[in-house]
Amino acid sequence: MVLADDETMIRAGVRAILATDPGIEVVAEAGDGREAVGLTLLHRPDVVLLDIRMPRLDGLGAAEELRRVAPDAALVVLTTFSEDAYIERALGCGVSGFLLKSGDPRELLAGVRAVAEGAAFLSPAVARRVIDTLGGPRLTRAADARTRLTGLTGREREVVALVGAGLSNQEIAERLHVVEATVKAHVSAVLGRLGLRNRVRLAILAYEAGLVPDA
Repeated sequence: MVLADDETMIRAGVRAILATDPGIEVVAEAGDGREAVGLTLLHRPDVVLLDIRMPRLDGLGAAEELRRVAPDAALVVLTTFSEDAYIERALGCGVSGFLLKSGDPRELLAGVRAVAEGAAFLSPAVARRVIDTLGGPRLTRAADARTRLTGLTGREREVVALVGAGLSNQEIAERLHVVEATVKAHVSAVLGRLGLRNRVRLAILAYEAGLVPDA
């Protein structure tokens, strides 16, 4: 993966956490968004971890460019509670994961692993903030979310809940004792039926509907 943050100490801390997982390799570090794009094109990593606030090109600008030039790379943003205004833009950039800089290191590892496997990941604290930025009273949105899910089968609701929990298709298949192709078919069908663009939007809906335990 490529790690991008303009603060050297933050990068060192994040890299130290990632180094505890033998399945994660940081192949390059960037100090700004423009450098992150270049290193991604050079190394073609599975995951790019982007700080939002960086010089020359911020993390969301880098995400927008990476979505065009390196569409196979999964994008994760590191955010703080003061950056709620960027969340809607991040969703439009095709970001697959939202992680909190001050969050639990285990969430960082889980989030990177999840997006590398094609899943969406929102740390629970960030999920609450994402939902709160989307407009409308939270109780009303919860009721609307539950209504939208009423047409799904019981198995589809199970899949939606597990997508919201950040599980990959393979992990969902193992949990439900089905083949991965079946999970992919369920996810595609649900996205189409609900008119959602990606798994992140589906994960947010799962949170709003109360299918994912709040932290």
